[in-house]
Amino acid sequence: MPDMLADMTSYHCPVDGTRSAITALTWCCPVCRGPWDLDFTPARGVAANALAGRADSLWRYKEFLPLDTSAISLGEGRTPLVPLTDTVSAKLDFLMPTLSFKDRGAVMLGELARRLGPDRVVADSSGNAGTSFAAYCARAGLPCTVYVPEGTSAKKTEQIRAHGARLVTVPGGREATARAARAAADEPGVFYASHVFNPYFLHGTKTYAYELWEDLGGRLPEALAVPVGNGTLLLGVALAVAELRALGLITDRPRLIAVQAEAVSPLAAAFRAGADDLLPVGAGDLLRDGEGGADGLLPDGGTVPGGDVGAGGVPGTGGGAGAGGVRGAGGNAAGGAGGVEPATLAEGIAIPRPPRARQILAAVRESGGTFLTVPEDGIREAQRDLAARGLFVETTGVACWAAVRAGGDAVRGEVVVPLCGSGLKTGMAASA
Repeated sequence: MPDMLADMTSYHCPVDGTRSAITALTWCCPVCRGPWDLDFTPARGVAANALAGRADSLWRYKEFLPLDTSAISLGEGRTPLVPLTDTVSAKLDFLMPTLSFKDRGAVMLGELARRLGPDRVVADSSGNAGTSFAAYCARAGLPCTVYVPEGTSAKKTEQIRAHGARLVTVPGGREATARAARAAADEPGVFYASHVFNPYFLHGTKTYAYELWEDLGGRLPEALAVPVGNGTLLLGVALAVAELRALGLITDRPRLIAVQAEAVSPLAAAFRAGADDLLPVGAGDLLRDGEGGADGLLPDGGTVPGGDVGAGGVPGTGGGAGAGGVRGAGGNAAGGAGGVEPATLAEGIAIPRPPRARQILAAVRESGGTFLTVPEDGIREAQRDLAARGLFVETTGVACWAAVRAGGDAVRGEVVVPLCGSGLKTGMAASA
């Protein structure tokens, strides 16, 4: 392997402790088939006021990253923070090279792939991650195949093709799409650029929180609202908070407010039930074509992984609807009749069985946070409201604003919401 791989750390499984070299191209734990975590802890930090003059991209935080430079960077990161109200600000993460926050993680995985030099890269996505991987693979000169579920926004699939990636549309939902990509990932010489299973992606998304820390003068807000499907942004934020605290760069921990679409909210249902993992199928999960397993099992029989669940978590806020139609963690469970996945405008977070469910639930509880769910009308209203403020954001990207603008105790104090994807990705939502 090239010298630039010599100092790489290793993957480890948070469930059974299995380890693997980064160079092995092993995309999941071979024992439990769950996602990897990364053996990486920043050795040192740097004060927020010492960052002036560095590259105006996420690579300015090199001391905190497992890869400290990238030959394929498109200048991603350092997105604006703008006020929406006296207490709520929005971070405009749709102002990224491919118009979504996924560039934070994709550039990290793309750089890793470039260094590993596989024959080809495969990815699965509901659209934005696939678009991002297609762009960075083009930048790296790597062949890329992106698997997407049927019904993915035509504007997103056009963008994937524009970057030269091969597009494979899979009948069924996100679970069927993931299975198709994982089958290809098991072939020799393939790098699976999974934004869920590969922890390098999380170490890219964590720069969202590092930017807030710098923008706010070395602190974080009281609460961070984060849209949650597979939880890659939320888990990245949790990583950054833990690192900043361990390095003595912050003392207070922000509450994590996890936001899901009411129509597809398996994590909110589990949080409300006080569960450490997803509820069994039929007890609150939205599935299509009978996909997904029970009691935390992955469709292929592996267990859903996660870190240790922390004590002292905050329980759900009850089942009543809140102001503006937003529900607390006790809102509608993500359960549909006949195993059919209902449609939601928030396609990017419509994930019925997130593999890192245990880690997501633990992170929210340990932060003193909660889950909120938003109905479809709330998503439409939030998109129109942001557009009237000059911000054209896709339907998934407005979910947090839909939750926060409704108010309530969960969103008290200073709150930051991410606007994760451009409205050019989906257009305006049609009226119901």
